Amino acid sequence: MFETDEDGYVVASCPALPGCHSQGVTRQEATSNIREAIRGYIASMRKHGEPIPTTDMQEIEVAV
Repeated sequence: MFETDEDGYVVASCPALPGCHSQGVTRQEATSNIREAIRGYIASMRKHGEPIPTTDMQEIEVAV
C-alpha cells in the first residue's frame, strides 16, 4: 500500500506484516525500500521462531 505523507514522501506499508513500513522520495524508491523492510521483518521472525503470516489477499487495480 502506498500513500503520500504531508512532507511529500511516498510511504509504503505491508498490511500482512503489522508495523512493516518504509518510505522513499519516489514510488520506485519506496518500493525498493519496502522490499528490503519485508526481507528484514521476515528474517527477524524466522530468527525468533515466529510463524510467518499467510494471507489470502488479492491485488486489484482500478483505473480512475
